[in-house]
Amino acid sequence: MKLNKLKILLTIALTFISKDGFSQANEIEIKFIGNCGLYMTDGSLHVYTDFPYKSGAFKYMKFDPSEIDKIKENAIFIFTHKHTDHYSGKNMRRVLREKQGQKFGKWNITELEALGDSIPNFSVKAFKTSHKFSINHYSYLITWHDKKIFLSGDTGDTEVIGSIKEIDWAFIPYWVLRNAHDDGVKIDAKMKGLYHLYPNQKIEGETPEDLFIFDNQGEIIKIKY
Repeated sequence: MKLNKLKILLTIALTFISKDGFSQANEIEIKFIGNCGLYMTDGSLHVYTDFPYKSGAFKYMKFDPSEIDKIKENAIFIFTHKHTDHYSGKNMRRVLREKQGQKFGKWNITELEALGDSIPNFSVKAFKTSHKFSINHYSYLITWHDKKIFLSGDTGDTEVIGSIKEIDWAFIPYWVLRNAHDDGVKIDAKMKGLYHLYPNQKIEGETPEDLFIFDNQGEIIKIKY
C-alpha cells in the first residue's frame, strides 16, 4: 500500500516538471551565455540567439565548452549576423549534427518569419538593420506567449526599436542606449537588458530600475506570462 502511494505521489510531482527540469510556471526563462548569446525556453520550446559563437572572438566573452554540450536537442537557433563573436560555423555544424535543430539568419528570413504558422504562441519579425561591419544584419522582435522580446544584435540603429511599442524586454548593446539618448528616441520597454560587453567592462553611473546589465555569464531572468 505504501509503495502504491509513493508511486502516485511521484506521478503527480512529475506532471508539474518538464523533461528538461523546468517547472511549468507560465514563464519564459532566459539565460545569458555571453556577448549577444541567449538561451530562452518556456519549458518546451528551446531557442538560442547568437549562439554558438566563437569563444573569445574579437576579445569579447569566452564561454565554458560545456555550454555546447548543454544545448538542447531540436532547438531553434537565430543569428543576427555571421561575425564570429555571434556565430561559429564550426560549432554550429557540430550542434546540428549531434543535436539536430533549425538554424535561421540572413539566408532564410522568410522561413524564420513563418515559424508562427507551426509553433503556437510564438512568432518572429525580422528587421534589416545597419551594422557598418556587416552588409546583412538583422534585429528581431520575438512575440512569445504575448510577450515582446526585442533583440538588437550589433546595430547602432535606433529607428526600428524606437518604432516598436510596449516591449517587455529589449536586449541592446550600450551603444544603442547611448544613441537613443543622443537621438532623442524613446525605447518603449518595461525592461532593457544591456548585453555584448567586454569581459570586466563596467558601466558607470547609477543603474535605472528598468535597466539590467548582463555582465555576469549564466545570469537568468524570467518573464511571467
